[in-house]
Formats: sequence, C-alpha cells, structure tokens
Amino acid sequence: MEDDDGGDERLFASVRHFASSFRRIQSMTDDALQDFYDGSVLALSTSSSSDPHRLPVTLERDLRSLERHIHGLVDSNRLIWSDSAAASSFFLESIDDLLSLAADLGRQPGYAAAKPLLDRADHLIRRCVLRLDEEFRSIVGPPQLIADRRESAYFDGVGDDENIPLAIPVEAYDIVIDALPPGSVSDLKDIARRMVAAGFGRECVETYASFRRAFVEESIARLGLLPPPEGGYLTVPWEEMEDEIPRWAEAARMVFLILIPSEQRLCGRVFASVPPSYADLAFYVSCAPAAAEIVSFAAAVACGDHGPERLFGQLNLYETVRSLLPELDPLLSDGYSAELLGEVVAVHKALGASIRRIFLELENRIRRDPAKAAVPGGDVHPMTKYVMNYLAAACAKETLAEVMAEEAARSVVPLPVRVAWIADILLENLDVKSKLYRDPALCFVFLMNNVRYMIAKAEGSNEVASLLGEEWFRRMRTRVQQWVVEYQRAAWGKVLAALRVDRFVESPPATERAMRDKLGMFNSYLEEIWRTQGNWVAVNEELCGELRAAIAAVVLPAYGNLVERLRQAGDRRRMVAERYLKYSVEEVEAKIYELFQGARPRPQ
Repeated sequence: MEDDDGGDERLFASVRHFASSFRRIQSMTDDALQDFYDGSVLALSTSSSSDPHRLPVTLERDLRSLERHIHGLVDSNRLIWSDSAAASSFFLESIDDLLSLAADLGRQPGYAAAKPLLDRADHLIRRCVLRLDEEFRSIVGPPQLIADRRESAYFDGVGDDENIPLAIPVEAYDIVIDALPPGSVSDLKDIARRMVAAGFGRECVETYASFRRAFVEESIARLGLLPPPEGGYLTVPWEEMEDEIPRWAEAARMVFLILIPSEQRLCGRVFASVPPSYADLAFYVSCAPAAAEIVSFAAAVACGDHGPERLFGQLNLYETVRSLLPELDPLLSDGYSAELLGEVVAVHKALGASIRRIFLELENRIRRDPAKAAVPGGDVHPMTKYVMNYLAAACAKETLAEVMAEEAARSVVPLPVRVAWIADILLENLDVKSKLYRDPALCFVFLMNNVRYMIAKAEGSNEVASLLGEEWFRRMRTRVQQWVVEYQRAAWGKVLAALRVDRFVESPPATERAMRDKLGMFNSYLEEIWRTQGNWVAVNEELCGELRAAIAAVVLPAYGNLVERLRQAGDRRRMVAERYLKYSVEEVEAKIYELFQGARPRPQ
C-alpha cells in the first residue's frame, strides 16, 4: 500500500511547483526577450552589394541621396504599404542601400569624416526602423480568422443578445488557421528582415508578439473557458471544475492542435528570412502565457483532493493530455518552449499519480464507512451498490489499467490486484455491518444479498469479471452456499427440533397434553417465522428461489412425515393431531413460498 502521508506531502509540493512554474512562464516572455537581445546595438548589414573600397566622397554623396529619398517616405502621413507596391518596394530597397552604406562607413576607421557620416546613417536607420515598426503594426493587426480547410471558424456565439462564446466540437483537428492573408505575410517578412538587419530584431519580435498574443488570448477567451480566479483554480469548488472538464478537453485540443500550430506556422513564415531563433522567440512570447494558463487548469485538478467522485474527470483530463503529448513534443521542441512542454509532461504524470491516489482513498472510505443502522430486511447496503457500480464504470475505462501500471509509479499495484483488494475490503466492512442485526438469520440474509449483488454486478461487467477472475467467483458462490446453511440452522432449527416427535407418536406413555404442547410449539414457531421473515428481502428472484427451495427441502419432508405418522396412530392420538395440527403440508409449503416478498428485479 502507498504511504498516504508521504503522498500528501508530494502533492502539496506539486501544488507549489505548478503555481510557481506557471507564474514563471507568464513572466518569462519579457525575460526571454531581454536575455536574447540584451545589449543589442546597431548590427549593420553586410549585404553582397557592400563595397569596402568605395571612396569616402562617394559614400557621403550616396548618403545625401538616401537621406533625400527616405525623408519623403518616413515623413509621409500615409502608410507606405497602403500606398502602392512600388512605394513599399522602393522604401525597402532604400533601406537595403542605407544598411550597405553604413556597413562601408564602419570599415573606414582611418577616415576622419567617417564618424559624423556614420552617426547620420545611424540616425536615418533609426527613423526608418520606427517607420517600419509603424508599418509592421498596421499589417499584423487586428487580424481576421481565415480557415485554410474550412470556411467557418472553430468557435461561435450563442446569440447576439447573450454573446456567450462556446467551443464548437470539430470532427478533425487537421485545420490550419491563416490569420493573415499571404500578401500581408510576405510584407511582414520583408519588414522583419530589414528590422533584424538593422539591429532591431527585438523590437520587431515585441511588436509582432504583442498583437499575436492578444489574438491568441482573444481566440481562447471565445472558447468559453472558465477564467482563473485571483487565487488560482485550486480555489474553485470541485463541482464547477468538474463541469468545466469536458469544455476544457475540447478547447485544449483546439488550442494545441489548431490554434498554436497555426501560430507557429505563421511565425515561421514571417521570420523565414532571419535566423530561426527569432521565429522561436516570437512563437514563445505569443503563445506560452495563454498555453500555460490552460495547462494550469489540469494541474489544479491533479493537485486537488482525491475523493472517488473525481476519478472520471481526472481520467478525461489524463486521456486528453496523453493524446496531446505526441503533437506537443515537436511543437514545443525549441529552447524557449521546452519548459512549457516539461510542465505539460509533469501535469500528465501528476494526473496519473492522482488517479492512483483516488483508488487508495476509495479503499480508505470503504474501510472507514461506519456501521450506523441496519438496512431493513437485510437488503443490499447502499455502499455495496456504490462500490460495485463505481468499479464497473471505472474499469470500463481502458486508460485506467494503463495508469495503474505506469512504470513511473513508485509502488505499482496492477489493476486486478487493486480491484481484488477493494472487493475484500468491502466484504470485511459488510461483515461488520451484518452484526447490527439482532436476529442471526437476518445477518446471513444480509450477507447473501450483498455478495449476490457483488457477483451480479461483476458478471455484468466484462472488465470487472476479467480482473477478479473465475477463482473469485467460485469463492463467493461457496460463501453464499455456506450462509444458506447457516441461515437454515439459525432460522429453522427450532422448527426442525419441534418436528422430532417420534416418541410421542410411538411411546404409549405419551400424554395428550404433551402432544398438544409440542404441536402448539411447532405452530408457534411457524407463525413467528411468517411474522418476522415476511418483510425480509432477497436481492433477486434467483436467490429468493434458492432460499425457499432450501427451506422446503428440510421442512416439508419432516413435516409431511409427522402428519402421516400421526394419522396412522391410534384413534385417540389421531384425534389430538387433527385438533392441534393447524396447517396442512400444502399450507406450510405455500407459506414458505410467500417468504422474501421483497424478492423482485431490484434497481441496479
């Protein structure tokens, strides 16, 4: 068995770990930008057109020419890219020439006028970059959703009045969302290349990521997910979290299989002409915070308490995260996103550990369930119904066996062993509860009812039947047969003893009074049984039939034999028998088959 206290400590540590991890991911985007571009200065282009042997006079003349042409563009009140393709092309070519010229100036350390010229070129480059950033902003946002393979978006609203966005289930997740038209992507690519070449790659990534991050967050918000409260998801009541799980599972697939891959594809196209690290960083800053927030929901579920009622929601989350991992492995493989991938893997493991812990808690709850009041008529106890229906539903989940057999688990307990333990613990608890009945016979009826119910539910579930095995069924049926014998002895022992009246029939000294008392005792025992056992129940018709048949098999032959021998006795004794034998054999048989009136098809 696993250590409960140690498990609690590990899970509390997990709560702290997840909380700090996702706060760190939320803040790492700015830190990543700073670390990647820390100390960045003007990184002048060394294009193929640069000529280190150009004369200083030529360099100054070319700079004046560029200043004249570029000033008109950067000072224009109209967006260059909305003016004409020629204007934007001319602007980009001028920037290329300017960067080339600045590179040539940087190679003139012995030329006294190079420093002032370089400062002028630097100033002009910065003005160009500011204008490029403005143009970049105008193109990159605000975006519209365009489905590459489907015309409709993957989310919608309930109506104009309520405007409550909800995720719409999709049949496949091989959808690519092109949030920007191809022409815009091409323009952004051209601008990004010049900004990076000018040493302003950080600013370009920041501008791009600010718009794309807002787009990603808005897209996720439109899926209708529960936003995290100020104190985090751990403060949300389980009922609300449970209701959210199906929506979360659908939304997580849409986000990680459609939205985020589409964003990664867009980053790769926009930053295709610069080193890959720019696209990786832009993708991380755009998507990581929102993705981390989504994963934090599953982390909170994994770190909550371990009531058995949480099993099915956690299995749903476990299956969802497991299905996403193969897709996320290549998607989050770059250096920036690797930590987010690690957190998803950690959540997957935490959910598995939590599911195993839930079964420990189920065992503990069965073991601790108090024996308060006896179930009327020896009927099936509510706990028996709960446990067996719970096992049938849980074991129908193929994922459960996988979770129980995870190699990473410290104390691996295979599912068949775990289910057998639960059945044994349930039997022990039922045995304690059976002691609540003052009538020993009813104690055995209660045990028979509950074990027969367990057998029926196990037989009705292929998974539970397979896990428990034929040996378990054989042992349970043997125990029921033993309890039938114990019931006969406890309930009908006095009746059978009263039927042994041979000496009163055969011995001459037997007095009429003695015979009358003995027959009266027999009648009294029968009537007491009809009265007390009339409200006793059997779990199903099969058990009811077995009990009635077992009673009839021992009582009717003995009673019939008594009646027959009394009738064959002398006239005097025959008159006593006819006077004090209140019931015929047929009447006793009818009374026996009226027992266990509660026997009927019972709710499962």
